[in-house]
Amino acid sequence: MRSLYWRIFLAFWVALALILVGTVTVAVNATSHRTERPWVQRGQLYAQAARAFESGGAGSLRQWLLSLPPDPAGRTFIVGPDGQEMLGRTLPALLRASPNDVAAGAAPGSIAPVGGALVLVEAGGGAYHVVVGPVHGVPRLFGELELPGVPLAILLIAIVASAAVCLVLARYLVAPVDKLRLATRQLAAGDLSTRVLPALKGRKDDLGLLAKDLDAMAERLRQLLEGKQQLMRDVSHELRSPLARLQLALSLARRDPDAAERHLLRAGTEADRLEQLIARTLQLVRLERPLQELERSAVDLGELLRGIADEVAIEADAQGCTVLVQAHGDLRLPADRELLRSAFENVIRNAVRYSPVGTGVSIGARRTGAGGAEALEVVVHDEGPGVPETDLALIFEPFYRVDRAREHRSAGGEGLGLAIAARAVAVHGGRISAANAAGGGLVVSVSLPTAGAPAAASPAAAAAA
Repeated sequence: MRSLYWRIFLAFWVALALILVGTVTVAVNATSHRTERPWVQRGQLYAQAARAFESGGAGSLRQWLLSLPPDPAGRTFIVGPDGQEMLGRTLPALLRASPNDVAAGAAPGSIAPVGGALVLVEAGGGAYHVVVGPVHGVPRLFGELELPGVPLAILLIAIVASAAVCLVLARYLVAPVDKLRLATRQLAAGDLSTRVLPALKGRKDDLGLLAKDLDAMAERLRQLLEGKQQLMRDVSHELRSPLARLQLALSLARRDPDAAERHLLRAGTEADRLEQLIARTLQLVRLERPLQELERSAVDLGELLRGIADEVAIEADAQGCTVLVQAHGDLRLPADRELLRSAFENVIRNAVRYSPVGTGVSIGARRTGAGGAEALEVVVHDEGPGVPETDLALIFEPFYRVDRAREHRSAGGEGLGLAIAARAVAVHGGRISAANAAGGGLVVSVSLPTAGAPAAASPAAAAAA
């Protein structure tokens, strides 16, 4: 039997039936008076028969037999000297001599009751046998449970009712498993829109929690698959543009030999952009894979930020803006230095790229929290045009660009910098978010735990606003 449904049903039913029979048996034995037991009743009937016989002989014995209540009368017999039952009734087979008894010397048709009989002898030598025996000729199903007061019908009704209860219970337990099995088949067939919890009507038990986890897994798989497909489309689109410009420059160089050097320089620039795009895409892909262990070391975040600010100073001067770092106190944490450098460099360069002439980019770092909840918070604030509120949650997605107000393709922005930063922060167990400042500009906040959190946070969680 491979069906879990029938296994559960039969197990519950058998267990409940055994408990029911055992309970009734104990109850009957505990509440029944000792005089209600068969051997006690037999002794009482023998005593009554003897008194009746002594008082009036065979006539009184017959009257006593007729006066018995229905049940004792139905299983009490008196066989006279002539071998006939006193009331003319047929003796049950269990009270007559068996073939084995006849072979052993007993007379055919004589009585041979289990437990013996009371022999009453009159003065003339005639013997009367008082026999108390069972009514049924076959073994009884429940033994003493079939005594008066515990009808067999009641037991059968109880067992049928228990079967119905067990049927409902087994169905209640197995039906969600069937739905889970069907959902996993649909997921395996590629239908990632399958959900189980609605079909279970919001169950809150263990099966409901399992269904919730399965739905979460399906949703995560759908997001990953759609993200992968979107990434492939974006990569194809982004690679097409520099390749087209590269081919155009080479074609112009072949057509105009006099300007070949200028066109070749343009081709070299596009080749460099293409190489940078491929390198950053590969870096993003590596960060999206689960990391087993980071190469952690003690990193002074203040020193790291000041080093990055010095490196982008040339770009800031060309842009006509300044970069100011305010980082004081103990800002050390266990982290992968190169990953953090890449994350903050992308955020700071992005802020410099969109800063107008005569403005500044401020970088602040401080320690927050206490005890095991300590974290280092870094805030990068530029004075650029900001980002529409509807796009704030999307700027950390690969190749995502906002409207033309912040898009400067000539500046080399391909929409990967903030995505790389978000994933680098995520693998450190931190969070990154963006918001528009009240006085204008964009504020990017990064929070990193100082306790060396495991690299289990997802990029989506890290980029939560």
